[in-house]
Amino acid sequence: MTTLKTTLCRDPEQFAALAAEWRALHRRCRAATPFQSHSWLHSWWLSYGTPGRLRIVLVRRAGRLVAAAPLMLTHRPLPVLVPLGGAISDFSDVLLDDSCAAPAAGALAEGLYRAARGALVDLREVRPGAAAERLYAAWPGPRRRLDDSVCLELPGVPMDELLRRLPGPRAQRFRAKLRKLDALGIEERPVPAREVPASVRTMLHLHGLQWRGRRVTPEHLHPRFAAHLVRATREMVDTGDAVLTEYRLDGRVLAADILLTSADLAGGYLYGAHPELRDRKVDITAMLMRRDTRHVVDTGRGALSLLRGTEPYKLHWRPVPVTNQRLLLARRALAPALGLYAAQVAGRALAAAAARGLPTLTALPHDLRALRSARRARGADRP
Repeated sequence: MTTLKTTLCRDPEQFAALAAEWRALHRRCRAATPFQSHSWLHSWWLSYGTPGRLRIVLVRRAGRLVAAAPLMLTHRPLPVLVPLGGAISDFSDVLLDDSCAAPAAGALAEGLYRAARGALVDLREVRPGAAAERLYAAWPGPRRRLDDSVCLELPGVPMDELLRRLPGPRAQRFRAKLRKLDALGIEERPVPAREVPASVRTMLHLHGLQWRGRRVTPEHLHPRFAAHLVRATREMVDTGDAVLTEYRLDGRVLAADILLTSADLAGGYLYGAHPELRDRKVDITAMLMRRDTRHVVDTGRGALSLLRGTEPYKLHWRPVPVTNQRLLLARRALAPALGLYAAQVAGRALAAAAARGLPTLTALPHDLRALRSARRARGADRP
């Protein structure tokens, strides 16, 4: 059997140079999402990375890259290894070559175990079925699995089939909205890679206009986010990992959206729409959904993800809720610290749910077990 060789990359220039073989590995890992592409992660590092904190575990087989865990060291206040991509990425994962996933996962687990040293490993927003589940199964030390954010997904089927999932009156209303789009003459235009920078800036300007006077995600208005999105989208459009679409009316760009894609998944990441569209009673969600659904069907992808969040406009389409996982890993000597960390995570999740007035929390059973384990580790387990 060919020996697997594990190395640790801490050099940003070496990370940049991995682009071609990383892209090839991403293609060979069917579970990968767009947020594990080199274009997305390297661009994120340039905007958000902390110098000296890069930690990427790499596994090669006969010189070929077969596994990668893109991480960064943080202090919370304990040292913790967290995925590159941060809060602006809806999914995190490791990459495993599907042709040798089991041995690659074992080698990656051993390499990460050594690289972690005195740090915990906190893999957030892991999609069910992700490659990180193999890493978790192969981990030689203590571990915890918690629930994380809820995402919503639709099957990769034509719009007519999606509409048949809805109650009759609601489906009729959506069809009427789609006919209105056609009557207005709104044109869809895919943006070529060379025009992406200007188009993304236009989209972000429209995004700011649509949220003016309302609560907006502050990071979406930050220059570092704009720089990241321009870089990443330009590369991903060029490699076929993203589609940027402009929606024009009377020659003017009144909306634009970014659809990120991978082997079996596409997700509408961000859009911007001029308030004029709402004034003209245009249903922007229907407009974007029609375009994104068509692309998913045309390219044979199995799912259209509405990504994180359960906003009412998403629920209208009767999507399937999919709960991301939070995988916590540690070396054996750090078992007590892992228990305490898991308990703190559970406590924050419970507090956040209570603040939102949620009657239940799907993560509760896992979190209670983590809390009990942590208390036992501290010798404080009481009824």
